[in-house]
Amino acid sequence: MKSIRKITLALAIARVESKANHLSAVAALIFGVTAVWPGPAATAGDPVSDWNVVAIQATLTAGENAVVSSRTLATVQVAIHDALNAIDPRYERYAFTGDAQIGASVDAAIATAARDSIVGTIAVGALPFAGFGTPALQATAVAQVDAAYATALASIPAGLTKRDGIAIGQAAAAAILVLRATDDATTLVTYTPGTRSGDWRPTPNPVPFDPPAAADNLPAVLPGWGQVTPFALRRGTQFEPNGPPRLSGTRYAKDYNEVKAIGAKNSATRTAEQSSIARFWYEGSPAGWSRIARTVAQSQGLDSWDTARLLALVNIAMADGFIAGFETKYDFNFWRPVTAIRAGDTDGNNATVADPTWSTFLNTPAIPDYTSTHSVLGGAAAEVLRRFFHDDDVPFTVTSGVPFAGLTRSFTSFSQAAAENGESRIYAGIHFRSAVADGIKQGKQIGHFAFTHALRPLDHDDDDDDHDSDGQHGNHGNHGEHGNHGEHGHHNGHH
Repeated sequence: MKSIRKITLALAIARVESKANHLSAVAALIFGVTAVWPGPAATAGDPVSDWNVVAIQATLTAGENAVVSSRTLATVQVAIHDALNAIDPRYERYAFTGDAQIGASVDAAIATAARDSIVGTIAVGALPFAGFGTPALQATAVAQVDAAYATALASIPAGLTKRDGIAIGQAAAAAILVLRATDDATTLVTYTPGTRSGDWRPTPNPVPFDPPAAADNLPAVLPGWGQVTPFALRRGTQFEPNGPPRLSGTRYAKDYNEVKAIGAKNSATRTAEQSSIARFWYEGSPAGWSRIARTVAQSQGLDSWDTARLLALVNIAMADGFIAGFETKYDFNFWRPVTAIRAGDTDGNNATVADPTWSTFLNTPAIPDYTSTHSVLGGAAAEVLRRFFHDDDVPFTVTSGVPFAGLTRSFTSFSQAAAENGESRIYAGIHFRSAVADGIKQGKQIGHFAFTHALRPLDHDDDDDDHDSDGQHGNHGNHGEHGNHGEHGHHNGHH
């Protein structure tokens, strides 16, 4: 009977995938590169992993960008984790502290916690800024989730255990939704781009746009996201690095000339493999790294409790990575390579030569350069995975989702994947190396903190050290030349 339930949920997911594949392609044109299809599910029918796939598909169908989806996925995975640990307590819970009835259906609890938390997070209605999709797209996503939920419940025999499982799933979802209801994610924060050398401003895409997008030179995305309440961190600035290199310094010139050469649209130095790496990692981080976590969970034979904890920790770390990374981005407000290179004659550095016609290899997201949140999330997820498995050297193979679906790469360790993930942004022409290097460091600190402060084993045998530290001692993003870009200092454009 259990295998039949897994098969029917998988069939439901396949039907959702068929419709979501088309909708996500449309969403990518409307909302930009962060609205992407998550790619094939790497599961063997484990319901926790399957519902992670459903959740990712729902965020894409709803039109959520990668930043917003990180909050949704962390919420969903926390709800599932809490529901399972109310039935059989193995790990600390995050939000829900109640107990399940003996014999409550695990499958019903997982499905209900997932369904209620997905719907409760994505169905926010119309907002005065981009990132959350539209009411129409949200309604379509809810319908997809409800279809998968109905299929999942239909495969569970009616009776008290099913009702008890549903009740515990509802309670677990409600608990985390209450906590996130006042996290300021939907609070409007206005922003005015700077005009001085080093200041971020809207960026052009290569011609033709790669990948396809609705427009370029877009307003800054979610300038207030750094003020969203973190899931594990104490504050968004907890691991903020020292800042980008000075425009007049040698490190900035080195970063500038590196990305100018290798990240150009028609670069003479970027290899075919480096171009493929840029495309492979272009997918939104929450979808990509969740797939990695599911793949390794399956290869390592994790049960539902451990898979739930792993996916919750990875997504908590990534959600906090976006919060901390956006706080850093809008604090330092540093320009993107395409802006810098086209205006290279204004930076006061004799070692940077301007090219007014320079274009990136791939599209530049409409957010400041420093730090690279793609690198932050990769560093955070890899650190959680390393600590979870007590080993960095865990091999895995994954295939990318859209916008460049079907690319397969193999890795020998989590840190290797995180490093390549960061390098991809330089190959794409959309980040300076300092933003990548400091982003990975920032992400590792966030991943360490999340792992040692959330969802620990009840016996704490699997715990790590330093769980009472806020990590301020770990803020070591020094390069010797960091500081006041353009000599006018650490500032932001929030209003």
